[in-house]
Amino acid sequence: MPITLQTATPDSLDEVVEAVALWQQPGGPVQLHPGDLGWNWCDGTETLAAAVRAWRRDGQIVAAGMVDDDSGLIRMAIAPSVDADEAFAARLLADLSDPAQGVLPADAGFVEARAGAAFRELLHRSGWVADEPWTPLTRELTTPVEDCGLTIEYVDAQHVRDRILEDRIAVHRAAFPNAKLTLERWQAMAAGAPYRRGRCLVGYDDAGNAVAATTVWSAGDGRPGLIEPLGAHRDYRGRGHGRAITVAAAAALQELGSSSATVCTPSSNVGGVAAYVSAGFEKQPAVTDFCRKS
Repeated sequence: MPITLQTATPDSLDEVVEAVALWQQPGGPVQLHPGDLGWNWCDGTETLAAAVRAWRRDGQIVAAGMVDDDSGLIRMAIAPSVDADEAFAARLLADLSDPAQGVLPADAGFVEARAGAAFRELLHRSGWVADEPWTPLTRELTTPVEDCGLTIEYVDAQHVRDRILEDRIAVHRAAFPNAKLTLERWQAMAAGAPYRRGRCLVGYDDAGNAVAATTVWSAGDGRPGLIEPLGAHRDYRGRGHGRAITVAAAAALQELGSSSATVCTPSSNVGGVAAYVSAGFEKQPAVTDFCRKS
């Protein structure tokens, strides 16, 4: 069957999102998630579409990737149906290796491929080397999630409260030094397909201060959900609020029907890994991106 590579269009993004959602498997690798696409919807539909690539076989999407031109990285999601398909893996590698395809630059490149056993093996054999390690963490949601200790408010596509939204944006900007989240960018994100199953949470302490915030993304009932991003306000750190909002995120994903809550952080972020573990997440074996040396 012929395999084709296409750049997404604004009209095809919803189809890509649904395909990627279907590939999220309980117990499977933490690969590109609808929530990753959803968070990047902040840049606008057209900008996101220009960054997304879809591989089709017989008309069906069987792999998708989101390209970061600034870092020369593509983050991949691969359908379970082609996990062991060596011919498909060879086509993927050929497309990523050919700068004329417009995916990765000619001189170097990085691939985040945590699924696709045949593709990963082929990358190894073809001289792609391991980059920095990342630690996936997972919390199963088969039992009730404990109270987090903060007052939690939320906004989603159907329930937008101005004060909570303002606090969500303010906490994010106070948590991340180079944060670009604004009301306009949040509105662009909220208009995207992934946020129909997403939710922003804001945690308040006993004095009513907004101290932590996160966004959670469901991929549908019975599939792993994603936390992306999560942070504590810089003025209220060291008080356990990061752990608390992580617990709240797990509870929200459970309410949204997720089988588990997942997150992936650089292994060098020792404090972040410890915070997730303290919130009931289990460390999974470290994974690395693949790097093509120039």
